Amino acid sequence: MDERFICRYRGRLLAGVDEVGRGPLAGDVVAAAVILDVETPIAGLDDSKKLSEKKREALYPIIKEKALAWNIARANVAEIDDINILHASLLAMQRAVSGLSIQPEYVLVDGNRLPKWQYASEPVIKGDSRVEVIAAASILAKVVRDREMVQLDRQYPGYGLAQHKGYPTKVHMQALHELGVSPIHRRSFAPVKKLLEEV
Repeated sequence: MDERFICRYRGRLLAGVDEVGRGPLAGDVVAAAVILDVETPIAGLDDSKKLSEKKREALYPIIKEKALAWNIARANVAEIDDINILHASLLAMQRAVSGLSIQPEYVLVDGNRLPKWQYASEPVIKGDSRVEVIAAASILAKVVRDREMVQLDRQYPGYGLAQHKGYPTKVHMQALHELGVSPIHRRSFAPVKKLLEEV
């Protein structure tokens, strides 16, 4: 991993939390929280964006099997449009941590903001490439969200969701112009909002 982060907490119940899906125009923002078992290390953990899909899929069941606890949570499209993507991301992370079967004593959060909660915690900028427990969370969240976008591609064909996972690619923008805005598109995001105003 890149420049390692030294955590002040020295106990066993350390959770890492990360979210995936801030940038896409469609779909939920998904967060994962993980408490790793220090006695059963997992090789190959890294920022999910740096790993191939094959590697992420291989690590996904290993993390779930070896972690002391893990949980996946989300904020849906309606919540994103209602409270904005930043607050929806923080809400998804809060839900991910509070839903852990073992409550952590300390939480490391990817990024520079903390959700409003009671946990002793600190934010870690680029935490998914610096802290293994955050990397593990980023992998779970990424795999879950990518799989969901593949399913949504079958439900809403023509947008190319399985390929671009909802991000504003040229193909996606062209499909939006041709097919219009679907129920899973984020209406508060500028490109989608602009299209709706043109109709």
